[in-house]
This record gives sequence, structure tokens and C-alpha cells, in this order.
Amino acid sequence: MLTTELPARTLSLPPLKLGPLTIDTPVVLAPMAGITNTAFRRLCREFGGGLYVAEMVTSRALVERNAESMRIISHDEDEKVRSVQLYGVEPVTVGAAVRMLVEENRADHIDLNFGCPVPKVTRRGGGSALPWKTELFTSIVRAAVTEASRGNIPLTIKMRKGIDEDHLTYVEAGKIARDLGVAAVALHGRTAAQFYSGQADWNAIATLREALPDVPVLGNGDIWSAEDAMDMVEQTGVDGVVIGRGCQGRPWLFGDLMAAFEGSSRRYRPSLGTVANAVYRHAELLVETFGEEQKALRDIRKHMAWYFKGYVVGSELRPKLAMVPDLATLRELLDELDSESPYPGADAEGPRGRAGSPKRPALPENWLASRELDAQQKSMISAAELDVSGG
Repeated sequence: MLTTELPARTLSLPPLKLGPLTIDTPVVLAPMAGITNTAFRRLCREFGGGLYVAEMVTSRALVERNAESMRIISHDEDEKVRSVQLYGVEPVTVGAAVRMLVEENRADHIDLNFGCPVPKVTRRGGGSALPWKTELFTSIVRAAVTEASRGNIPLTIKMRKGIDEDHLTYVEAGKIARDLGVAAVALHGRTAAQFYSGQADWNAIATLREALPDVPVLGNGDIWSAEDAMDMVEQTGVDGVVIGRGCQGRPWLFGDLMAAFEGSSRRYRPSLGTVANAVYRHAELLVETFGEEQKALRDIRKHMAWYFKGYVVGSELRPKLAMVPDLATLRELLDELDSESPYPGADAEGPRGRAGSPKRPALPENWLASRELDAQQKSMISAAELDVSGG
């Protein structure tokens, strides 16, 4: 792996304290559905330190021991901190899911998702729509913290600014969560309405940091490089950063971040051959994760455009990589690449993945009419988790 010493710009950031846990590199891999499985987490860990969170799992599906949910919360034996993120909209169910994780010793850290902007989640009042309902939000966090504390497991929350600019919830929700005993609060500096479009509002992250001086605050949004992470820390004063789309196709970003926060100017600048080796390694790990080669290779396909962003691959080879059927074929295709082709610089950096466009969030009927649940919404909430897949 080619590394480069850049002009000296470093930032020493202390370890992140989450209850009894000490995360030496204050960087968190954001849970991403279909991305942050055991294979990708291992690949990222091989490059750098941090806290690596599994894919979001639905509380009800976990309590019911849905097979896919049980797979999602599995961890490699050498994962020092087994981190699980729960989604839920009903306090009793979320509490039961946390209790299960604690009693069965399945997690060392638990995060609650209040940031997901996906319509299938928000239209039932979950994710980034939920903090608008203050009492419901309070009840869920209280239930989760209570159950997690029985095992001395730190519980954190991840959220967005609010539903839209007219319905912001992040400061109030942060204070409620702090008062209930969460170990940290992470904020993605966008509203649900923005999805991933536009720019993340780092000023909002700074506002939350100022409002919560007595609990760690983590910033998320538009971190594509170690330099972006240092900019965020300097501008907002956060205790750590959360990395989502920025590491797609770039697991070495965690090496860059570890170096940056340890005061080193060393950065990964991989040649095309090095990227190809990472792709193959990722595919091998996916085979181990799924236990089925065809399923694993179907999964790696979505990563191809991310890995080879900016590199000279060839118009004939790209579609073949995007349809690769097995490891043998993948090896053959990767061997066709010019392994000596150097790091392309800026073309390989910056945003990746689909940003989407601003849109009116999908919400339950009359959701914004009140900060409290009405009778119809209470009835809807009781069955809402059934509308979200077990993953």
C-alpha cells in the first residue's frame, strides 16, 4: 500500500470515552445497511483503529430472533468492541431488544438510530422522524439506557437535525438523551428532508457541542478525507467523527484518520493494483461472512464503482466487474488492470454514493400537527416495526 507524507498538518485528538470503553482513535464507522457487515468491518480494521458499528437491526426482528437479524449482530471473535445499532419505535420492544443483547452478552456498545431518512422508516414514525414526538423519544431512550445500564453497556444515539428546517429537534433531543444517561450523542448535520443532498451543516454540530458540554458529541456528514475530519473537529469542537459514505470503496480512510488524529501526516495513496487487492480481499471476506460464494459476489458488485472511482479501468472492464459471478472470474478481471497505474489524486476523492435530492419526508398522517402521539399514531406505532425488514 503506497503511503505519502503530506505537508505537515496534524491534530492530536484524545481517545473517546464511552462509559467503561476507551476508543483510542475517536472515529466511528456509521452503520450502513448492506455495507457494514463483518467483512467490511474487518477490512476497515485492518487499516486503522476506531469503533466499527454493525448494520442497523430492527428491535422487533431481533427479539423474535429473525435469522437475518441474528446474522447482522454477529461479530468476529477478534472484534474488541462488539457494537450493535438498533432501530425501534416502541419503547417496550426496544427495551426488550437491549435486554436480550445484555443478558446474552452479545454487545459491548449499543447505538439507537434516530437518523435514518429512508421513507420506509420515516413513514412509520421511525428514524429521523421520531425525535419530533418528544414523549415517545424520551420513553425509548429511557427504556434502552435502563436495560443497557444493567450490564454496564454504554448506549449512544445517532440523529439528524430534525425533519426539516421548520421542525428541528436536535438540541432538545440531545439534552433529553444526556439527562437520561446516554454515553454520547452523534449528529448528522442534515435534516430528513435533505436526505444526503446539499452540504452538511457543521454549524449545527457546533451548536450541539456547545449545548452539551458534559457528554461526548460526535459529528457526521461530508467527511471524505482525514483533512475533512480535522476541519470538522477544529470548526465544531466535537470529540470524534462518524464516517459513513466517505469510506465506501476506501477502507484505508480509517488508516488516514488514525494517522491524522495521532499527529502523523502519513496518508494512503493506493495504486490501482493495491485497490484491486483490496477488492479481492473484500470479496474473500464476504464469502466467509455469507458462507456462499454467489451471494458474496453479488454483494461485492455494488462496491465496484466506489473502489475504482477516478482510476483508469476501461469501459469494457467496468461492466464486467459490476456483474462478476465468482472469485475466479473476479481474479481474472482484476489481473487485467494496470497494477502500476498510480493514485489519480482528486478524481478518486470526494463524495461517493447517491446523494439523492431534497424531498418532502414521508411521515405518518398528521405527524407534524403535535409533538405528542394521537390515538391513531399510538396504534400505528405498535405495529410499525413489522414494516421494516429484519435487517
